[in-house]
Amino acid sequence: MFELEELRRIFRGHAAVHEPLNKYTSFRIGGPAEYFLEPADKHDLIEAIRYLRRANVPFMMMGRGSNMLVSDDGVRGAVINLEQGLNKISVDGGRVRVEAGVSMARFVDFCIQHEFAGVEMLPGIPGTVGGAVMMNAGAYGGEISDHCADVEVLRGDSVVTVPKAEAGFSYRRSGFQHDIILGASFLLPHGDKGTIINRRRELLVKRNATQPLNMPNSGSMFKNPQGTHAAKLIEDAGLKGTIRGKAQISEKHGNFFLNLGGAAAADIIELIKLARDTVRKKFGIQLELEVKLVGFSDAIVRSVHA
Repeated sequence: MFELEELRRIFRGHAAVHEPLNKYTSFRIGGPAEYFLEPADKHDLIEAIRYLRRANVPFMMMGRGSNMLVSDDGVRGAVINLEQGLNKISVDGGRVRVEAGVSMARFVDFCIQHEFAGVEMLPGIPGTVGGAVMMNAGAYGGEISDHCADVEVLRGDSVVTVPKAEAGFSYRRSGFQHDIILGASFLLPHGDKGTIINRRRELLVKRNATQPLNMPNSGSMFKNPQGTHAAKLIEDAGLKGTIRGKAQISEKHGNFFLNLGGAAAADIIELIKLARDTVRKKFGIQLELEVKLVGFSDAIVRSVHA
């Protein structure tokens, strides 16, 4: 049986009950977490997970809350936010070592300041390194796995270092779906700092010109089908600008769905279904969600993936 006070005896971080998740997600959507934990550091996280497993309490990891849509009903069990406690980054023996809660923007900036190249195309990814590794995030022809050397995970009850060759990386996927990512290390080529900074600036300007970053969103809603782009399919289907409730398919970028202010998760779900069904009927292509659905009933999840 789970007792929050018992957990607090071994847990040094912050613990709360019925914590609204909308202030932690990039969509600014989401009901309360039954339990909300922010571990003090990696050891604190591992001890908390071991306790939750013994108590049979379901749990999930959260970084910056991007790339997810949380149900209006919230999440049963524990949500563990890594952003505050797992935030160390260093250079060790030519490798950049990063804990899972470090933001992608900070990771890229650290690499550039230390004259490492190879990740300057990734600063616009809004999440954390842990989330980026889990989904093998990428942008502008680069993926986080390109220069990844290994990934440290909690697998079962053991901390394991998994080399890249065994990580199962593919397009927007990794082999860590049943693990807890603690951090990763990267072997990056050296580069000229000025050149790298200019390249990052160019790509951020391009991103700002093509993506609706002034409104809450989750990033790309769908994965790009082979040989085409989800945004183009949605635009060609005539859906840009479509509104349901207080949510909208962006007029600027068809693969970005926006919270116009006070949107419910149900509004986004309605737009997801509309986009999938319309693209399938018009072009015979099945769009696959990139965004993770959290806290929804099996029936809703099935309806979105049908």
